Amino acid sequence: MKQYYFYILFFFFLSVAFGQQDSQYTQYMYNTMSVNPGYAGTREVLSVIGAYRTQWIGLEGAPKTLNFAAHTPLGGRSLANLGLDVTSDNIGASTQKSIAANFSYIITLGRGEDTRLAFGVKGGVDNLEIDVNKLTLADINDPLLSNLSEFSPIVGLGTYLYTDNWYLGISTPNLLQTKRYNDATVATYTNKAHIYAIGGYVWEVNRDLKFKPAFLVKSVTGAPLAIDVSANFYFNNKFTVGASYRLGSAVSALAAFQVSEQIMIGYAYDYETTELSNYNSGSHEIMLRFELWANYRNRFRCF
Repeated sequence: MKQYYFYILFFFFLSVAFGQQDSQYTQYMYNTMSVNPGYAGTREVLSVIGAYRTQWIGLEGAPKTLNFAAHTPLGGRSLANLGLDVTSDNIGASTQKSIAANFSYIITLGRGEDTRLAFGVKGGVDNLEIDVNKLTLADINDPLLSNLSEFSPIVGLGTYLYTDNWYLGISTPNLLQTKRYNDATVATYTNKAHIYAIGGYVWEVNRDLKFKPAFLVKSVTGAPLAIDVSANFYFNNKFTVGASYRLGSAVSALAAFQVSEQIMIGYAYDYETTELSNYNSGSHEIMLRFELWANYRNRFRCF
């Protein structure tokens, strides 16, 4: 029966977040390409983002996520764009790493150029690793307990409708459903397709203050609907402060500082509203965005 202890513990960690398997970000409004390939190139500059999230501080084996994303127009009069997305997600004894290329094509709607529609595709590879050495085992010589490393393909789609003042998007970062199982078929873990809807708006209250509400909805079979809503205030084209609520899960405080036209730093803190708050001291998330050839117009946008 010893082999079951490992699988029970492992699949408990994988199901902690109510079955939500994709990486989670509170600052999703700045890191949209991680969920929608249609976002690639929409800022019309070379945009590079690094994000690190450590969830449920104090809870052993809690998720830790590192994400790097870069996207850019191809240049000239081309409406095509390219992006790269790299993620490492560690939960307990498991580490899930992915690398994917994103391609988007933007069309303008109507005679003007205010409203644009982007179509995006994503392709890449995902690797799931299980390190049994990170577990406390009753018998380290048990032949049924061994490390795991499995690869699977990534194919995603997304559309992104936007202006300088608002945006709406719907996407699935990976259409493919991948089943992973041990040699003895003791247990099966299935990666399921996630569907995302995202939106935001910027309202210019006055010359020095802008209000930026946003939302993210995530749906996956076998898990409750995940809904994030946020409200940020942008002061003097430099400082952003706000709050976010994840339905039935957490409340968050957000802050960002535009260091220069090229560099922005962001931070978010999540406080759990579930019983899990009794066992951790919250979650922290930091983000750094660097943009080449950025200008005031890029900072004004709501995305």
